[in-house]
Amino acid sequence: MIGIGNFFFKYRNQLFIFLYVLLLVPSPVLFSPAAFGEMFWKLSFCIGLFITTAGVFIRALTIGLTFIERGGKDLKVHADVLITVGLFHHCRNPLYVGNNLMLLGLGILSNSMIYVLVVVPIFFIIYQCIVLAEEDFLKKQFGQPYADYCSRVNRWLPDLKGIGTTLSTMRFNWVKCFFTEYNTQIFWVTGVMLTILFKYPEIVGNEPSVRNRVMWVAFPLLVAYYVVLRWLRKSGFLKDKY
Repeated sequence: MIGIGNFFFKYRNQLFIFLYVLLLVPSPVLFSPAAFGEMFWKLSFCIGLFITTAGVFIRALTIGLTFIERGGKDLKVHADVLITVGLFHHCRNPLYVGNNLMLLGLGILSNSMIYVLVVVPIFFIIYQCIVLAEEDFLKKQFGQPYADYCSRVNRWLPDLKGIGTTLSTMRFNWVKCFFTEYNTQIFWVTGVMLTILFKYPEIVGNEPSVRNRVMWVAFPLLVAYYVVLRWLRKSGFLKDKY
């Protein structure tokens, strides 16, 4: 599984895009009018949006409190420092917890039974392999300190004991959050927007022109947002802020 994890570590960003595409696969619904009446779409909308937003929030909070190089080195698992503060004090993989919640929430938002019951579990298994590969590297890199860290912090299930102290004693860096998470922000907003536009006529109506107008306005704004943030980061203009 470590070998599988190392393979998927190289292509995990592309994997995320592929999983977004799978939201378009036709599927039986989780919430049907027959079972839940007129409120069926409100259930999928509210539950899905809440869970996927929670995933984005966890990622943002993790990055805003503690900077961590997530890209590895030469597409391989790499770390120079063992991070154990911030949300890493409560869970060893808070970013991956956020990723899984994002995808689960989008699956519920799209009201797709296949996505929630098949795609999301496969995604979790892949991330489990990636985590095992990372743990193998970290054990070799940091030895006993990492073993001690693993003995007191869960791999997946966050332990919220002391979370108030963590949040009150650390400064949240908004600049760092925006400038290291803009890819995630744009992918998430795009996924949520397209899901709502194409699967919620109860909200946007059945008129294609409305959907088209929203996309013609929203996509240029998202592209501009991406270009500006990427330019600012690459230029080093705000480097001292994060």
